[in-house]
Amino acid sequence: MPIPFFDGHNDTLLKLLEFGPGAEQRFIDGSSSVHIDLPRARSAGMAGGFFAMFPPPLKGSSGTIVPTGSIPSLPPELDIAEAQRSTFGMAAILLRLERMGALRVCRSAAEVRAAVAADMLAAVFHIEGAEAIDPDLQALEVLYAAGLRSVGLVWSRANAFGTGVPFRYPADPDIGPGLTDAGKELVRACDRMGVMIDLSHLNAAGFRDVAAISSKPLVATHSNVHAISPHARNLADWQLAAIRESGGVVGLNFATGFLRADGQMRADTGIDIMVRHVDALVEAVGEDGVAIGSDFDGALIPAAIGDVTGVPKLLQALLDKGYGEALVRKFAMENWLSLIARTIG
Repeated sequence: MPIPFFDGHNDTLLKLLEFGPGAEQRFIDGSSSVHIDLPRARSAGMAGGFFAMFPPPLKGSSGTIVPTGSIPSLPPELDIAEAQRSTFGMAAILLRLERMGALRVCRSAAEVRAAVAADMLAAVFHIEGAEAIDPDLQALEVLYAAGLRSVGLVWSRANAFGTGVPFRYPADPDIGPGLTDAGKELVRACDRMGVMIDLSHLNAAGFRDVAAISSKPLVATHSNVHAISPHARNLADWQLAAIRESGGVVGLNFATGFLRADGQMRADTGIDIMVRHVDALVEAVGEDGVAIGSDFDGALIPAAIGDVTGVPKLLQALLDKGYGEALVRKFAMENWLSLIARTIG
């Protein structure tokens, strides 16, 4: 029986949106075109996760690594109407999957635990990049009513609320200005409503603003250790220290370019480097602050993992390294559930 795990980030809904009509049934029946489908999730021990709704970049924009010495550039800002079109499309897929009995959309830690106890896939409604939310925050109320409980303020581009980091290696995340006034108000509103703020993709100045404004634990759902892989998307020592001080959580990102010391996106990346990041995260944020944030269906994953069915290999590698089963179970799920209780309710 595999150790149950809760995934801090996947982009499977975007893949399903791209499939078009019938995508929900393909998820239920199984599809080799995605990293996560229902049959493989069940066989791997996936208990649930944050299901991201990511408004894709405009056609022709770049998300590739920018080499050292060039000017950091970000994909262009996304129009709110386009962002809402794709975000609402992904939300509709999630809600249809719930109606079809494939999963349960959970709005609290108690609902997550109840879904897990009922052997239902527990899905937390998350948006990655708040472009679908207007600066007056009216759309936030609508999305909240639909089940939204987690918001990544930015993807790797600027929007009305803040600035993301470019896909740049090697680079420090200290790139660009902090949150806008609307961004600061969005953080305050999320704190009041019980919507978790995700710091992954946010630049250093924005990170500092969230830390100064929010009373909740700091969370990076899918980020790694900058000291090992000096990519702009990874967390510097001071950010990890702030997360630890707040009682927050970091989800290990499986994207090869954020794991490797050379920043290369290569499928032959070994599980050993994933374990090395876990070791560093335990040292930096403590045993209660380490979790999984795979980035399945949104990144090049180590071939040794492959898809959701490979997560037990990572958990076994942690056991083999000497982490006790109780601690590996915390990394796999319990730390996320504790965090959800303290941020969402």
